[in-house]
Amino acid sequence: MSEQQRLVRGHPDELLVGLVSISDRASSGVYQDQGLPALQAWLESAVLGRCQFATRLVPDETEQISAALIHLVDELGCDLVLTTGGTGPARRDVTPEATLAVATKEMPGFGEQMRQVSLAFVPTAILSRQVAVIRETPEHAALIINLPGQPKAIKETLEGLKDAEGKTRVAGIFAAVPYCIDLIGGPYIETREQIVKAFRPKSALRPRTGPQR
Repeated sequence: MSEQQRLVRGHPDELLVGLVSISDRASSGVYQDQGLPALQAWLESAVLGRCQFATRLVPDETEQISAALIHLVDELGCDLVLTTGGTGPARRDVTPEATLAVATKEMPGFGEQMRQVSLAFVPTAILSRQVAVIRETPEHAALIINLPGQPKAIKETLEGLKDAEGKTRVAGIFAAVPYCIDLIGGPYIETREQIVKAFRPKSALRPRTGPQR
């Protein structure tokens, strides 16, 4: 595990993000991981304010996945942790179990919506076991979400499905992420609406004060 120090915000609304790619072959150097750069690129395009990233590449081992999640939340102070890979039915796919093992609360709506989005593209999405959870400590809380392993599927899951006129047919899950982070005491996150429009009730909206990028 890296000895990286706790992340320090440059602005109160800077988003601290942990990215975890789970793959036996990528973590052993058999091939180059594609999930981490895809996740970071998407977030940099979708989030209006600045983000700091801490990345981890780990094998399909329950204890190592759980340890990475705990370190990113408890030690580095990440507000949001996104994982990619290891969510299918194969014997080595243990990401959901490792995620649930570190959870304080489960957030089943994210998993339900991810499968709805993916089913619009591929019938095999019914085999996905992705989960989302909250991990809380006395000082901090974070949202942890399991995403698919392929960059194309990551983008589809986060953004959702639009029609030919650009109107949303099935909402992507990231639309709900900023308000969820609000509710657990994290920074106020805004998004580029042409990529994904964040949902907040009117009572939760406030003037933008975040760092410009």
